[in-house]
Amino acid sequence: MTRFRPLLVPFLLAVLGLAAYQARLRHQMVDFGVYRTAAARVIHAEPLYRADDGHYQFKYLPAFAMAVAPIGIVSLETAKAAWFCVSFGLLLIFVRWSVRALPERRWSERTLILLAALLMLKFFGHELTLGQTNIMLGVLLVAAILALQVDQPAVAGVLIGMAVFVKPYAVILVPWLVVTHGRRAALAVTTVIAAGLLAPAVIYGWSGNLSLLVSWYETVTATTAPNLLNPDNVSVAGMWAKWIGPGVTATGLAAVSAAVLVALAVGAWVRRQMIEAPDYLDIALLMLLIPLLSPQGWDYVLLLGTPAVVCLLDRWRELGRAWQAVTGAALVTMCLTIFDVMGRALYGQFMGLSLVSVAAIAVAASLVRLRMRRLA
Repeated sequence: MTRFRPLLVPFLLAVLGLAAYQARLRHQMVDFGVYRTAAARVIHAEPLYRADDGHYQFKYLPAFAMAVAPIGIVSLETAKAAWFCVSFGLLLIFVRWSVRALPERRWSERTLILLAALLMLKFFGHELTLGQTNIMLGVLLVAAILALQVDQPAVAGVLIGMAVFVKPYAVILVPWLVVTHGRRAALAVTTVIAAGLLAPAVIYGWSGNLSLLVSWYETVTATTAPNLLNPDNVSVAGMWAKWIGPGVTATGLAAVSAAVLVALAVGAWVRRQMIEAPDYLDIALLMLLIPLLSPQGWDYVLLLGTPAVVCLLDRWRELGRAWQAVTGAALVTMCLTIFDVMGRALYGQFMGLSLVSVAAIAVAASLVRLRMRRLA
């Protein structure tokens, strides 16, 4: 029986996940419907981007529709159940790899997994309820960390290139990868991205593929402004729009804020030579910044901050009291403001103040603090 003990927790989690799916999630997963519609359209070479889809427009690159084409063939219930099972399995992998990839851990793997899962549970639950793809993105990016740790920059380049098609804003990692890991990584990531951009031509033809890419850009840009005032938008663009109202001033302040966040990341990068294994914090910081920098960064995308949270928890004792207070308050604000606990009115007011965005920025600053103190 001892040899089966490591399988006990994953088995119990799988049972719990399936119970949650049967009881509630099978009737939700509205974002999954977006992917399934795109899958059915790509099979028949139909246009992917349609304004009459309303809020649930497909906003991913055409190659992603090709990748998920199989869910457009099987029945809705079969596709939805399979999607949930894959997503739940990837979630377990994501949390485990986020801990295992952390160099020089101070705490045990089990402790970090438990604490990180408890803190990020709100985001994980929202992700599964919607049937989203951010967990898939997270797995690819953490896998890239693991590849770099065994001196496989080309593999990391392939993984990050694939991530761009799961969520286009993963492109933020491309410049970092090229600068820090050289030609092999650069060649791999550019080859994958180029192949992904060209692949839909097999179905739509060259001119049809070009029209799709133009439509994708138009769809993303046209749907950005209306979403800034959504309470669940945690981007810096949404933050300023909520604080002072949409307009030129808010846009300018958002651009300045984004530049400051990028400067923080660059400041961490240029000090990577001080650290024996710097890739984990570099990528963790960029993952955390994704929902802040993307104008359509929803709160549940903060699940990408899991490696950042793992890193901060592990180095907690070395942060210093002042930074422990800042980081602790930020993590509580970011992770433990829950709709079902606070209620609709209070939660709406809280999100309208963009306090989660401020907290996420503070968490990013805490990560940079670790780098400055040569702790990660």
